[in-house]
Amino acid sequence: MTLSAWRGRLGFNPSHLEISCPVVIGSGRARQDRRDDRTGEKVVPILMHGDAAFAGQGVVMETFQLSQTRAYKTGGSIHIVINNQVGFTTSRQDDARSTEYCTDIAKMVQAPILHVNGDNPDAVMFAAMLAMDYRYEFGKDVVIDLVCYRRRGHNETDEPSTTQPLMYDVIRKHSTTRDLYSQKLVNEGVLNQDQANEMANAYRASLDKGEFVVHNLVREPDTSLFVDWTPYLDHDWRTPAKTGIALKVLQDVAMRINQIPDGIKVQRQVTKIYDDRRKMAGGALPLNWGMAELLAYGTLLEEGYPIRITGQDVRRGTFSHRHAVVFNQKDGEAYLPLANLSEDQPQFDIYDSVLSEEAVLAFEYGYATTAPKGLIIWEAQFGDFANGAQVVIDQFIASGEHKWGRLSGLTMLLPHGFEGQGPEHSSARLERFLQLCAEHNMQVVIPTTPAQIFHLLRRQAIRPMRRPLVIMSPKWILRHKLATSSLEELAKGEFHNVIGEGEIAPAKAKRVILCSGKVYYHLLEERMARGIDNIALIRIEQLYPFPDEELEQILKPYSNMQDVVWCQEEPMNQGAWYSSQHHMRHVLQRINPMLHLRYVGREGSAAPACGYMSTHLEEQKRFIDEALNTDF
Repeated sequence: MTLSAWRGRLGFNPSHLEISCPVVIGSGRARQDRRDDRTGEKVVPILMHGDAAFAGQGVVMETFQLSQTRAYKTGGSIHIVINNQVGFTTSRQDDARSTEYCTDIAKMVQAPILHVNGDNPDAVMFAAMLAMDYRYEFGKDVVIDLVCYRRRGHNETDEPSTTQPLMYDVIRKHSTTRDLYSQKLVNEGVLNQDQANEMANAYRASLDKGEFVVHNLVREPDTSLFVDWTPYLDHDWRTPAKTGIALKVLQDVAMRINQIPDGIKVQRQVTKIYDDRRKMAGGALPLNWGMAELLAYGTLLEEGYPIRITGQDVRRGTFSHRHAVVFNQKDGEAYLPLANLSEDQPQFDIYDSVLSEEAVLAFEYGYATTAPKGLIIWEAQFGDFANGAQVVIDQFIASGEHKWGRLSGLTMLLPHGFEGQGPEHSSARLERFLQLCAEHNMQVVIPTTPAQIFHLLRRQAIRPMRRPLVIMSPKWILRHKLATSSLEELAKGEFHNVIGEGEIAPAKAKRVILCSGKVYYHLLEERMARGIDNIALIRIEQLYPFPDEELEQILKPYSNMQDVVWCQEEPMNQGAWYSSQHHMRHVLQRINPMLHLRYVGREGSAAPACGYMSTHLEEQKRFIDEALNTDF
C-alpha cells in the first residue's frame, strides 16, 4: 500500500492523556466491521503517547490486554511514544517509573519496541516503515519509542529550567533536529545551505497562509467510506419511535431465538430456562426479563439492526438471566441462537470481556461513535464497578456531544438495587449520572417490567436520536413473580416514561408515592399485605430527561391527594432525590401550589449500603413503614 492511498481520521483527545487510546481502537474496530475487514488490512489504529503517560497510566495496560482478544482485536495498533524524557516536571527515573524504559509495559504482549533517536529523521522513517511491515505481517501491536526532548515548556507559561536546570542547559545549546538534518544533507552534497534555508522559509510561509504542507495528503476524501450521520442529527428525546411489532412476527422470533440444533447437549438448568421460554413464546407463561430482553434483540435483528454486546458476564448474564449463548456439554462449543435467525441477518456479536471497565467502556464508546445504526451495549458485572470507568463517563459519554459535537448511541446496562449485598454490590451510583445530566446529553432510565426493557432497547435503536442510554438494570426483580409481561404488551405497547397506578382509583388516593426501580415492588407487596386502598404508587421510569408532561398528566386526576412522597431505597445523599426533586416539585406546583414533596428513604450515608443483611432489612422496613403510614 502506497502512502498516497492512506486516509486518516484524528480522534478527539481530552486532557486525560491515555484514555483516548481505547476510544480510537474501538472506532477502528467499528470501521473494520463496517468494511468486513476481518484481518485489519484496511483500517489501522495509530496511537500517540507521551513517555510518562505511557508508563504511568493504567489504561495503557488495559488497552494492550485487549489487543489480541476476540472482542477487541484490530489486527494490531501502531504506538508512537513521544519520549521527551520528562513528565511535566518529573524527570528522575526513580520518580517517573519503576522500569528501565517507559515502553516496558508493552513487553506484556511481547510487542516489538523500536527505540529510535528523534534527531535522526532517516532512522525514524525506517522505524515507521518497519513497524508497519511488522503489523501487517503478524497482526500485532508494535511500539516506536521516539527518544527526543521537549525544547519549550509544558505550556506557554511554563519555564522548564525551574525544575530541570541541567537538562535545559543542554537543550539550549543543542541544535534543532531540522538544523542537524539540513547540515547533514549539506555535508553530503545533497543540497546547499541556501536551498535548505529556502525550503524552511517556504514551509513557514505555507503555514502562515494556511496551506497544505503535506503534499501527499488526500484532499478529496473518499466519501464512500463515510457514515451518513444526517438521519441522526437534530433529534431530541421526544422524537417518537414505533417499538411495537406484529404479534405473529413476535411469536415467530420468540420461537426462533429458542431453537437449539439437535446434537447440542444443553446443561440441565439451561434446558429448563429454554423450555420455559418456549412456553412464553406460545403464551403459556408470562414473559420474564430475560425473555423480553432477548426478544428485543431478536426483533431488532429481524428489522436490520446489528447488535454488539460486551461485558464480563454478558453471554450468560451475571445473574444467569440471559443465557444468550448455549454451551454444548459434550465439547464446550458455543451456540448463539440470535446469530442464527436467518442467513442474511445483521451481525450479532456478544462477548465476555476481559476484567476491565475503563478500557472496555472506552472502546465501546469509540465503537458507538462510528456505528450509529444498531445497538451497542456495555454491561457492568455489577453497576458499582462502572466507577472504575468514571473517566470515560465524565470525559466522553456525558460531555462528548457538548465538547466535540460527537454523537454516540452507546447503551450501558448497570445492575442496580439494594438487596443486602453490601456497599460494593448495590449501587450503580445513580446520583453521579444524574449530576452529569444537562442539555439532554444522555438518558437515565430505571425500567421495572420486561415490557419496559423490550421497548426501551428497541427505542434506542429505532429512534434516530443518538445519545447515550444509561439503564439502571435489575437483579432481584429479574425473576420476581410480579415483574412479568405479556406478549401483547410487547406487541402493542411502548416505553412509558412514567407508569401510573393500576389498581387504586385516583379520587380515592390521599397520598401519592413517587418512586423508581425495585422499591416499587416492596411498596406494592406491603400495600397488598396491609390492604391499603388510599395510597397510590407512581413509577418514574425515566429520570432524565425528566418526563414532566407525562407526570403532570398522570397526577392531575388525583384531586384528593393530601401528601406527596418521594420514596427511594438509596441513602438520602445518593439516588435520585437531590438531582430530581426540583423536577417533581415544578410539576406539583403546576397542579396544586399547596402540595409539598417530602422524602422517605434511608438516611444519608458515606457508603452506598450497609454491610449486614439484618441492618439492611431493618432500614428497609423502617422507610416502607413510613411511606405506607396511613395517619394522614
